[in-house]
Amino acid sequence: MMRIGLFLLTNLAVIVVFSIVFGILSRFFGVGGVYSAGGINYASLAIMCGVYGMVGSMVSLFISKWMAKRSTGTVVIEAPSNATEQWLIDTVAKQARAVNIDMPEVGIFNNSQPNAFATGWNKNKALVAVSSGLLQSMTADEVEAVLAHEIGHVANGDMVTLALIQGVINAFVMFFARIIGNFVDRTVFKNEGDGPGIGYFVTSIVMDILLGFLASAIVMWFSRLREFRADEMGAKLASRDKMISALDALRPAEQRPDQMPESMKAFAIASGQSTGFSIANLFRSHPTLDDRIAALRKYNPSEA
Repeated sequence: MMRIGLFLLTNLAVIVVFSIVFGILSRFFGVGGVYSAGGINYASLAIMCGVYGMVGSMVSLFISKWMAKRSTGTVVIEAPSNATEQWLIDTVAKQARAVNIDMPEVGIFNNSQPNAFATGWNKNKALVAVSSGLLQSMTADEVEAVLAHEIGHVANGDMVTLALIQGVINAFVMFFARIIGNFVDRTVFKNEGDGPGIGYFVTSIVMDILLGFLASAIVMWFSRLREFRADEMGAKLASRDKMISALDALRPAEQRPDQMPESMKAFAIASGQSTGFSIANLFRSHPTLDDRIAALRKYNPSEA
């Protein structure tokens, strides 16, 4: 149902760029000490992949809010121009105080489907945005619950945790991509030189992309877990009934093709029915609405 999100796409692009740059430096300038006449130095490779993997993830994290605004066309409310905008600001401010975080930026993006997202590199420098369709189709209580859900993502530090998980995954992806690249270079391209050949570079980059895509299933697993946690925060800050009602209100939109940009689907509260090719449930960023509602019915905010 859900595809790779903005963070994953940005992260993958950064990793590929790093791979190309590092390949050029190591091939022509001998930087890195990873490849020698005796083959790959696995210790040096592991260190390099760990550093580059985390850097790629952190870059994705730091630009996440800027990219989110651009990809969705979100307009941040600087000065409320109507009662609805004032209510949004007041509600988010109240919820932010309740979880002891700084006031996030609040924005609205033009999308006919009910949706919302939260992002940012720091829980005190976050952005919470809702769609025009959400404001038009949901009651005030339901919108309040959706905002509480997004504040839950922020307060739980989901973006930072996601970045750390992605950084570790990046390191493994880059490490094994270069092991495979070296194997192909030596066995298929018959390179017997002192340094890596074209087979190593091409295969490494291709495997960065392929393994990065496959490894995203791990990130999607974490994404599904964080949705349950954010729903619980929504129930705690608004009420369980309001949160369940908000999720129920998403059902009609779930039956239609999703209008959210592909790059932002992993960070939204809901998704519509995907069209075209889909790869099982391993790559779903969100649990089903039925699973989320069932979990909420068992959750008691007063005991949390």
